Amino acid sequence: MYKIFKINDNPVVDFAAEELKKYMRMMMPRCGEIVIERNPHATDGFRLGLMSDFGLDTSEAQDVELDDIVHIDTDDCGGIIAGSNPRSVLLAVYRYLQENGCRWLFPGIDGELIPIKDIVPTRYHKMADNRYRGQCNEGAEFQPDMMEAIDFTPKIGLNIFMIEFDNPCAYYKHYYNHLMNQTNREPEPITMETALQWKRQCEAEIAKRGLQFHDMGHGWTTESFGISVWTKGSVKDLENGAEIEPYLAEIGGKRDFFGNPGRAVNTNLCLSNPEARKRMVNTISDYAQLHTNVDYLHVWMADSCNNHCECAECNKKTPSDWYVILMNEIDAELIKRDLNTRIVFCCYVDTTWPAETETLIHPERFTLLLGAISRSYTESVSSKVGNIEITKYKKNDIKLLETVDEYVTYALEWQKRCGMPIFVYEYHFWINQYYDLGVLDLARVIHGDVRGYRANGINGMIQDGSQRSYFPNGFCFYVYGQTLFDSSLTFDQLAEDYFSHAYGEDWKEVYSFFEKLGKLCNYKYLAGELSANEKIGKFYNPSMAEGYRKVPELVAQFAPFAE
Repeated sequence: MYKIFKINDNPVVDFAAEELKKYMRMMMPRCGEIVIERNPHATDGFRLGLMSDFGLDTSEAQDVELDDIVHIDTDDCGGIIAGSNPRSVLLAVYRYLQENGCRWLFPGIDGELIPIKDIVPTRYHKMADNRYRGQCNEGAEFQPDMMEAIDFTPKIGLNIFMIEFDNPCAYYKHYYNHLMNQTNREPEPITMETALQWKRQCEAEIAKRGLQFHDMGHGWTTESFGISVWTKGSVKDLENGAEIEPYLAEIGGKRDFFGNPGRAVNTNLCLSNPEARKRMVNTISDYAQLHTNVDYLHVWMADSCNNHCECAECNKKTPSDWYVILMNEIDAELIKRDLNTRIVFCCYVDTTWPAETETLIHPERFTLLLGAISRSYTESVSSKVGNIEITKYKKNDIKLLETVDEYVTYALEWQKRCGMPIFVYEYHFWINQYYDLGVLDLARVIHGDVRGYRANGINGMIQDGSQRSYFPNGFCFYVYGQTLFDSSLTFDQLAEDYFSHAYGEDWKEVYSFFEKLGKLCNYKYLAGELSANEKIGKFYNPSMAEGYRKVPELVAQFAPFAE
């Protein structure tokens, strides 16, 4: 009879033990019951715990809380499965199961491939090549889907789940209202309270797995004045609008919600106004004091661009300099409250341009997030970006950067000035997964990006994208998770691993079909980058038509194999 012993007392290690038991019993359905006990002195069976519990060296990690090391040394009856922190113990369990033939090909039970076979001796030791490896909610989400996405995250080596906004009701409403669903599903309206409850349920599942919880992002500007981030219209329409108006960014001589129609989520504050900053600092600090389960609190400015205050005082500094001033004031208040909350601020749209005069007083509290929002997703970042000139910032007259190499250059200049680590907020799964019908082109871009960012000294990535990015398969996301953990893996290794497990011994036939489909349905064209005449249209290119006409023939050729 197999036994699992927990060497220490931690709820994440408890969950790791239960997961090991579940999948071992699925692999060996006649093995009988597997007993789980807590025994710090166990010398037999499977022993789960921190590497420090076993006297194992963790010196390769700069920070054992943040850096994930997995260590496996087992025979056919048991052995050590350990990690540098509780989350890493769970990651080690999944790695042990992966080394024994299990695969998680996409979220949910249908995405599990659990072979029926005896376990074998396994030795594996690896520190993840990137500290930050995760995903963030986005798009049209429903709660069972979110539960599956969180469960899937550590199974492919990721360690972060982020939930954007204090209340992500808009994303849920996109799904449950079914406004754009051509199957005419009846609306299932949800309330703000339901969405908030669901966020807390997500947080509980994130904590159960010991994942880093990254929270918030946009919304602090108007939420600091009691205005929901989802408010639309004019500040003048609000009952207390006259009181709030002086604190909003002045643009074109007016202070109002930005855009037409105006949106609170896109509205910045007058950051030269000490009271505006104080309200924001106190709101952020109150949130940090209450939500102690947050590992990284993201403090971003308003969404959209060219929307910063043009008043005489604000014009004395760039938005990025005011941003750093705000960060230092948040830091001072958190110190005053004895809070160690980690703060993430954002190199994004206008604040892509580095601060010119200000710097962080305590950079150890902060991490910079690079939001490469306007880059192309048909080319990967260079392994070493060249000499790219940083242009002079022009307030409310910027043109977003075009290449990922430019974004990396600007972020590294931020790092030189302020001295904090960097990771990336990426958008591979925001819409581009729907452009690549052959799946392989985007997968190659992702593989190259993970390696390229790392080569430039950027320490990981969070994907801002749909939690429903797994049709016709989950290869792109698998490449993302596996490469972030082990950047030495080649694209061909990952392709063979995924396709052979997803499609069986004839996987090369399936791979070939996707290769051919990708050539006929050009990914760059569907991404809008091959127009023959932009004046006519983004997708105007008659030369592409020939490929699409051949798709039915390709499908007909593949159909007998699929049958």
